[in-house]
Amino acid sequence: MQTATTPSGTIRATGIGKRFGALAVLDGIDFRMTTDEAVGIVGPNGAGKSTLMAVLSGALAPSAGRVELDGQDVTALGAPVRSARGLMRTHQIPKPFTGLTVFENVLVGAMHAGGHKGKAAHQAAFSALELSGMTPLANRQAESLGLLDRKRLELARALATGPKFLLLDEIGGGLTEAEAAELVAIIRGLRGRGIGIVWIEHIVHILLQVAGRLICMDAGRIIADGDPQAVMSDPQVVRAYLGGA
Repeated sequence: MQTATTPSGTIRATGIGKRFGALAVLDGIDFRMTTDEAVGIVGPNGAGKSTLMAVLSGALAPSAGRVELDGQDVTALGAPVRSARGLMRTHQIPKPFTGLTVFENVLVGAMHAGGHKGKAAHQAAFSALELSGMTPLANRQAESLGLLDRKRLELARALATGPKFLLLDEIGGGLTEAEAAELVAIIRGLRGRGIGIVWIEHIVHILLQVAGRLICMDAGRIIADGDPQAVMSDPQVVRAYLGGA
């Protein structure tokens, strides 16, 4: 089953700051990408990676700065509006709707986050199941799934919205090497469909199998951005992320 190629687009964030009281979690972040990119984000715990993801997706409002999607200012718009415009996020801990089947979970994503109706919603759900490798499990109760399949279901729900950009927050966490390899194969396949990928991950070697560009954050700032191998060998990154090893 095939779907049309997702139209191209751009995310641009300028001067992003985020404070929680006196604590500055993000400080002057500038970020830009297009739908033909797969960008990995790494950094030590507390670097601000997940907070940046939340600001980009609309789950958190920035304390300073501006977020644009396809050239339109979306800074004041929340996650539901941004998802309807093609910016979708998955979460570290997948939380399927219990009492519903896998297919019904994905259909909810297609209808309520993607805005699809009737036959179009069903088509979007079926396509997302196929892309995520979940078609054989369509009639399973979602709460009966193991961790890998819950993560694939989380991905399928996001894909059912027809995203231009997919923000993945540590989707590989807790998986075995074999399970992570399955997930990498699925995510890599999305790059050829015109979907921009932003992926935060602590398991760097699986991230590098997908990302064509790598960003390292530390203390709320971007300290390196560019070719993955160059970033991982940058002295600042070695000190901040690899502990000087």
